[in-house]
Amino acid sequence: MFAKAFRVKSNTAIKGSDRRKLRADVAAVFPTLGTDQVSELVPGKEELNIVKLYAHRGDAVTVYVSGGNPILFELEKNLYPTVYTLWSYPDLLPTFTTWPLVLEKLVGGADLMLPGLVVPPAGLPQVQKGDLCAVALVGNRAPVAVGVAAMSTAEMLASGLKGRGFCVLHSYQDHLWRSGDKSSPPSIAPLALDPPDLSEGKGCVKADTALQGDMRQLTLEEEEEQVQRRCEEKSLSEAVEDPGSGGLHVDPTDSKTLQEQMDELLQRCFLQALKCCVRKADLPLLTSTLLGSHMFSCCPEGRQLDIKKSSYKKLSKFLQHMQQEQIIQVQELSKGVESIVAVDWKHPRITSFVIPEPSPTSQTIQEGSRGQPYHPPDIKPLYCVPASMTLLFQESGHKKGSVLEGSEVRTVVINYAKKNNLVDADNKNLVKLDPILCDCVLEKDEQHTVMKLPWDSLLSRCLEKLQPAYQVTFPGQEPIVKKGRICPIDITLAQRASNKKVTVVRNLEAYGLDPRSVAATLQQRCQASTTVSPAPGLKDSLQVQIQGNQIHHLGRLLLEEYRLPRKHIQGLEKAPKPGKKK
Repeated sequence: MFAKAFRVKSNTAIKGSDRRKLRADVAAVFPTLGTDQVSELVPGKEELNIVKLYAHRGDAVTVYVSGGNPILFELEKNLYPTVYTLWSYPDLLPTFTTWPLVLEKLVGGADLMLPGLVVPPAGLPQVQKGDLCAVALVGNRAPVAVGVAAMSTAEMLASGLKGRGFCVLHSYQDHLWRSGDKSSPPSIAPLALDPPDLSEGKGCVKADTALQGDMRQLTLEEEEEQVQRRCEEKSLSEAVEDPGSGGLHVDPTDSKTLQEQMDELLQRCFLQALKCCVRKADLPLLTSTLLGSHMFSCCPEGRQLDIKKSSYKKLSKFLQHMQQEQIIQVQELSKGVESIVAVDWKHPRITSFVIPEPSPTSQTIQEGSRGQPYHPPDIKPLYCVPASMTLLFQESGHKKGSVLEGSEVRTVVINYAKKNNLVDADNKNLVKLDPILCDCVLEKDEQHTVMKLPWDSLLSRCLEKLQPAYQVTFPGQEPIVKKGRICPIDITLAQRASNKKVTVVRNLEAYGLDPRSVAATLQQRCQASTTVSPAPGLKDSLQVQIQGNQIHHLGRLLLEEYRLPRKHIQGLEKAPKPGKKK
C-alpha cells in the first residue's frame, strides 16, 4: 500500500476527544495491551497528530503520528500498527517468519507467499482468515511487515504451504516507514521455539533458494493433525443420506466398510499423486506437502480424503506401509520432519495404476471444465407494456404485453410527443402532458398540478411505470425472455444449532451455474464441507451450503473467475473484514 509515495491531504493536532476515542479503539482492537501500554502508545499529553493522506492507488488512509513516527494507521475503519509500534510491542500480533531475501519483495509491494514461510518446531501461529499478522525475518523477532492472513493456519497447511498467505499492507523501508525517523529494526532475540539462524548453518539442512519453501520444521505428528483438520467430520449416516453433498459421499451400494473404502481411496490418491504430480526434481518432498498439495487434489469429485477414517489413522503409518512395499523411501532429514527422498516409479503398483477417467458430470458441466470455461450470460433489462399504458404505445404498433428495450421505449415516447405537438414551443426541453400522458406517468395528486415535464423526467417515469422483464442470452444459445426482474445470486450467513456459521448460496441456476459443480469447487477452495439441497420456497431450485463464513472465496469465484457483474450478486458485504474493530 505504501510501496510508492503518497499524497498528504491534512496534518492536524489531535483533539482531546479524538485522543480518548483512539485510546479506546486501541484497547479494543489489541486486547493484549495493558492499560499502561495503551497509555504509553497513545500518550495523554504529548504531541499526537492526525495525518490524512491518499495512497498511490487512491485509498484514503488516516495515520496517527507520535514523536515524529507513524504509530498507527486506519484504513476503511480498520486500525493497524506500524512497524515502529511493533518494535516496541513485538508480541502484539501473531508473527510469521520468512527469509531476509523476501523483504525486498515486500518493500516493493508484493504479498507474502506461503512457500517463503519458515515453520518453527512448535508450528505456525494459529490464525483465522482476515486476522492481523506481523512478519519477521529469520534470526530477529522484530517485525518488518504488517498484513492480513489470506487463509487460516489450517488452510495454509492443507495447501501444502502454497499460494498467497498474507496481504501485506505496510513494511519496513516503505514510504510510511520513511515518513518517520527511518530507524532500523531493533535486534530482538528469537524465542526458544523459533528456528535457528540458518546463516550459521546450525540445526538445519542447508538448501538453495528454490528449496527454501521445503525447509520447515513442524514435527510430523503436529503437521498431520493440522493438515487433517481440513477433512470433513461427517458421520457415515450423514454422507449416505445426502449423496449430493460435498462430504465423504460413501457409496451405500458398496459392501465394503467405510474404513475399507477409505483405505482404497487413500491408496488411489497416493498412487495417482506419484504417477501424475510428483517428479524427481521435487525430491526430497515433505510428507505433508505430498498430502496437502498432491493427494488431496487427486481425490475424485464428490469424495473427501480423511486418513483418520482409514485403518492407518495417520499419514506416517500409511507411508511406512508404502515404504515396506518399496514404493518410496522416507527419511527424517531434520528432527521430527520426514520427507520422501526416493520413489520407485518402475514399481508395478505405479506402472499398472490406471488414471481414472473424469466423471461425465465433470466433463459436461460448463463451469467445471477446463476445456469449456464458464462464460456469464448477457443479461438485458426489458420493459413490458401494462394495460394502463396501452394507449401511449398502440400508435407505434405495440399492445398490452409487448416487450421493449429501453431505447425502444424512448423512441415511442419521443415520437408520440412530436406527433401530437406536445413539445413546448418556448422551451424545447419541456413536454406538455395530454390526458394520455397524464394517466401514464402522473400520480393522482399530480393530475391537476403538473402540466409539463422535462424530457428526462418523462422518460424515467415511463420506464418506472412499465412492468419489468429481462432477456438472458447464454453463449451459443437463443435468447430467453422472462417477465419480472432476474433474481440475484443470494448469499446469506446462517447460524446452525451447533452455533457454527454456514454460508448459503441460492439462485445459481438463473445464471447457468450448476449448484453441484459450484459446491465441488468451493469445497476445494475453502477446504470446508459443502451440501447441496432443495432451496426452501423456490420451485426446482437448489441451494449450496458451505461450512463457515466463505463469502470472500465465493465473491472471488463469482466476480473474478465467472466474471458475473456485482449488481447481480447480493450479500458480498457480509464477508469478514480484515482487522475489523470489535
